[in-house]
This record gives sequence, structure tokens and C-alpha cells, in this order.
Amino acid sequence: MTDPTLDLGPQALIVARLVAGVTERQLHDVTPCPAYEVRHMLGHVGGLAVAFCDAGRKNLGARTDRSPDAAVPDIAPGWRETVPEALGELAEVWRDPAAWTGETRAGGVTLPGAVAGAVAADELVVHGWDLARATGQEYEPDAAALHASYGFLAAAAQDPGRDGGPFGPVVQVPDDAPLLDRVIALSGRDPGWKS
Repeated sequence: MTDPTLDLGPQALIVARLVAGVTERQLHDVTPCPAYEVRHMLGHVGGLAVAFCDAGRKNLGARTDRSPDAAVPDIAPGWRETVPEALGELAEVWRDPAAWTGETRAGGVTLPGAVAGAVAADELVVHGWDLARATGQEYEPDAAALHASYGFLAAAAQDPGRDGGPFGPVVQVPDDAPLLDRVIALSGRDPGWKS
């Protein structure tokens, strides 16, 4: 699914920069995820970073068992420091080849380490786009993470049982659309979304 030499660091750093670019007045703005304001997206990014750190370490428990749909996340005090720190730690954990092996759990789902790494890459790419679009920031994801996200989402789109799940229905885009647009469409978002 994903090459275990994939370094999530460049994409984690891009997302951390987007987090730093969010202004206080943008915290209640809408995002491409209908149930999430910017503050919720920031809370989700921080939470997923912590959960995928645990998943990579095979430190299974409450944080890896929690479904992302369990509650609408929100920011906590100190989020400007804690979210980027968690993203940096996520990158470091997944630089260990052991993170990509064996089985682990994330979002309450047991899955192979390599699949969890692909999911982490996808989360960083797609939610980076969400934050950038919602806050009017420029966004160019890391190429390796973008390709990993595409591979993961293209495989998920082929699942005949896909009923939306964590993704909405696939949005149709031209076959020659930019790769980022195809990734966003596979995630169930409209690549043309604007706040």
C-alpha cells in the first residue's frame, strides 16, 4: 500500500505551518467538512496526530480505539503549541520502520501498520487542504504524501461496500485533473470548494 520509507515529516510540517497561519477570527469559519468549523478541524488534526503516534508505537488504548465520529473535536488551550508539537512527534514516530510493520489500531479499526501509515498520510494531505481552503492559505502538499493519499483513497473508492463511511460519495472530476483535485474528489469533497 505505502512504501515504509515514506517520510511523513514534510507533510506534517506543511500542516503545522497552516495551523500557525490560522487567525483567531477564523476559528468559527466553515470548512469543507460540513460539521466542522476551523476550530473543530484544528482539534481533529491535533487528535489524529496523537492517535497515530500511539498507533505507530503500537501503544493501543483509548486514543487508538476512539472513532473519529464519536464527537465533534475542538481545540484545547495552548493549541498553537500542542498541535504542531503533535504533528512533529507523528513524523518522528513514523520514521521508525517498526511503525510500518505488524498490526495496529487507529480510529477503533485494527489494520496493518503499512495501511495505518497510508491513512496518516491521507489525513495530513486532506485535512491540510481543508485548513488551507477554510482559511485562504496557499497549499501545496508534499508529493510523496499526496501519492500515498491517492493510492489509499483510490483503493477505498473501489470498495463496493463504501457507503460514505468516513468519506462522502466520490465527487466526479476529469481524469486529467491535477492529482490534488483527484485526491480531494476521492475523499468526497468538491475540489472547487470555497468559503
